[in-house]
Amino acid sequence: MDGVLWKADVPIGNLTFIFERIHILGLKVAFATNNGTRTPKQYVERLAGFGVTVEPWQVVTSSLAVAHLLNKKIPAGGPVFAIGEAGVMLALLEKGFEPLSLEDAEKARAVVMGFDRDINFAKISEATLLVSRGVPFYATNPDKTFPTPRGEIPGAGAWTSVIVTATGIEPIYAGKPGPFLIELARERLGTAKEETLVLGDRLETDIAGGQAAGCPVALVLSGVSTQEQGEAWRPVVDIIVKDLNTLVN
Repeated sequence: MDGVLWKADVPIGNLTFIFERIHILGLKVAFATNNGTRTPKQYVERLAGFGVTVEPWQVVTSSLAVAHLLNKKIPAGGPVFAIGEAGVMLALLEKGFEPLSLEDAEKARAVVMGFDRDINFAKISEATLLVSRGVPFYATNPDKTFPTPRGEIPGAGAWTSVIVTATGIEPIYAGKPGPFLIELARERLGTAKEETLVLGDRLETDIAGGQAAGCPVALVLSGVSTQEQGEAWRPVVDIIVKDLNTLVN
């Protein structure tokens, strides 16, 4: 959603009009976002603030995806050391996992890394120690930056890279560019691969994720990636447009 529907608190175009048009066209919509800071309910409320009415089932975040993946690995749940915001913590709790404090981090059966605006040296250090010890390492997404109206700031992937550099161990990513997040969204829509258009503003995550999932893809130029980068991308991007409004019209 970041870079497609808005940048921070600034909407990209008239979202009420855009989604009315989508409704008139009879298209199903799911939101598959690498930004796992918010819960689906919070995203629904945020969209409502921009005049767009959706239901929680339509929102699939990287936090939900990482909790699903972890649940496959550890079905019984248990204690985990998680770095992240409300979206990560609630998704883990709903799957039976207990996010631990710094003091109790040594009990963790897994480390989960997400975007955290309250990140600090103590959290990074504890995660590094656990991963170095062999505790399974999961991350919501590899996004290096996070878009704001003033420009790009460090994203979840930037902070994850600190632990990767310190340990030499890459996490299992739940979000794009892996296909899992897209497949989860498509499952909720009940659509086939070939009839599901994946659109986003980042080639290395949104577009790569859609292509990994076997879907047609559309790049919008309202966020991170440029026209030149889109044209040079391989495999070829199916559609390149200025923004979501241009696409639906």
